[in-house]
Amino acid sequence: METKESTELAIESETAVRERYSAASKEREVELCCPVVYDTKFLEVIPQEIIDRDYGCGDPSPYVRAGDTVLDLGSGGGKLCYIISQQVGPTGKVIGVDVNTDMLDLARSHQAGVAAKIGHDNVDFRRGRIQDLALDLEQMSEEVKTIGGLDSSEGMLQLLQLQEDIRAKRPMIPDNSVDCVVSNCVLNLVKPADRIQLFAEIFRVLKPGGRAAISDIVGDEDVPIEMQNDGKLWSGCISGAWREDRFVDEFVAAGFEGARIDKRQVEPWQIVNGIEFRSVTILAFKPFSDKCLERNQAVIYRGPFSKVQDDDNHTYVRGQRTAVCEKTFQMLSEQSFADCFYMLEPYEEVPRESAALFDCSRDQLRHPGETKGKGSRLTQIGESDCCGTNNDSCC
Repeated sequence: METKESTELAIESETAVRERYSAASKEREVELCCPVVYDTKFLEVIPQEIIDRDYGCGDPSPYVRAGDTVLDLGSGGGKLCYIISQQVGPTGKVIGVDVNTDMLDLARSHQAGVAAKIGHDNVDFRRGRIQDLALDLEQMSEEVKTIGGLDSSEGMLQLLQLQEDIRAKRPMIPDNSVDCVVSNCVLNLVKPADRIQLFAEIFRVLKPGGRAAISDIVGDEDVPIEMQNDGKLWSGCISGAWREDRFVDEFVAAGFEGARIDKRQVEPWQIVNGIEFRSVTILAFKPFSDKCLERNQAVIYRGPFSKVQDDDNHTYVRGQRTAVCEKTFQMLSEQSFADCFYMLEPYEEVPRESAALFDCSRDQLRHPGETKGKGSRLTQIGESDCCGTNNDSCC
C-alpha cells in the first residue's frame, strides 16, 4: 500500500525522469549511456542527432524477425525503432511508445528522411506510459477538449470515464497484437507501485507465442531506500534497478515461460555504494495456449546437466524421452532452446480439436512406440540416410 511519503517520492522521481530526458533530447548526456555495440549497417540511415541522443544499455534488436510487429517501450529518439524497421522489412511494423514529448518530437522529425533511405515507412510513434499501454495520451488530449468544467468533480468523473472508454474500446496497443516487445534501459524508470501492471501490460499485448526481449540495468544487491529516494540516481537508471535474480522473477510472475538471462555485462557499468550495476538482456515467451493438450509429443533433454526443471515444475532428465503437452512442446521448439532438446513429433499426428487434456501436474515418460508408430516392431536394415549403400563414409 502506498503511503503519502512514497507517493510524493514517486512523483518526484517521475518529474526527475521527465526533466532529465527532455534535456537529454536536446544535448547529449554521457552519464545516461552504457556502451553498446550495434550492427553498423543499420546505423547508416539514422541521423547522427538521433545516435547522439540515444540512451540505452543493450541491444534487443537481434530477437526480432522479418515480418514481425514489434513494440519498443520507451522508444526515446527512435534509434532502436529505426534499426528494427530495417530488420522486420516492409511487411513488418514497429510501434514506439514514449511519454516524453521532446523525445517523440526528435524521433518524428526524422521519420520521413529515414523512411526514404530505407525504402519503406513502417514506424509509428505514440505517446503513452509503458505501464498503461491501452491509454493513448495524444488521443485522450484531443478528446478531452469536448469535456467542459474539468475543475469540477463532474468534469473529473467525465475525464476518468473517457480514459476507461479509450482503454476498453480504442486501446493504443490492443490485446494479442504484437510479436515481440523490446525495451532498452527503460523499465527500471517505472515506479515500483506500477511494476506489476507494467509486466501485465507486456504480457497482454503479446500474441500467444510472442517474445519479450528486454535490456535493462540490474544490481547485484538490493538498492537501499535512501538511494531509491535520490531523483538523480533514479533518472540515471541506477536506484530503480531490480536485483538481478528478481528481474527474471518478474517475467515468471507475469505468466511468461522460458525466461532466461541471454546477455550479461561482465564488468559493472557503475558501482555505487558498493553495489555493482550492469546491463542484462532477458528473453521470455508468452505461452502459445492456456490449455495443456495431449498430442503425443515428447522431448529429450540433451544435457550437460543430469536434469533440469522449467517454470511449470516439469523435470527433464538427460537422455529420457519426456512426455510434454502441446504448449510446452511449442515453447521448447523455439530457436532459443535448440541446443537443449531434441523434439519428437508423434508418428501419427493427433488433431488439436480431438486432443485430450494433458496432465501437467506430474512428470511422464513417453513410450517410444508413440513416436515410432504402428510399424515399430518391424526390422529395417540398411535404409537410413547414415548407413545406406550411398553413404559409406558414415559407418
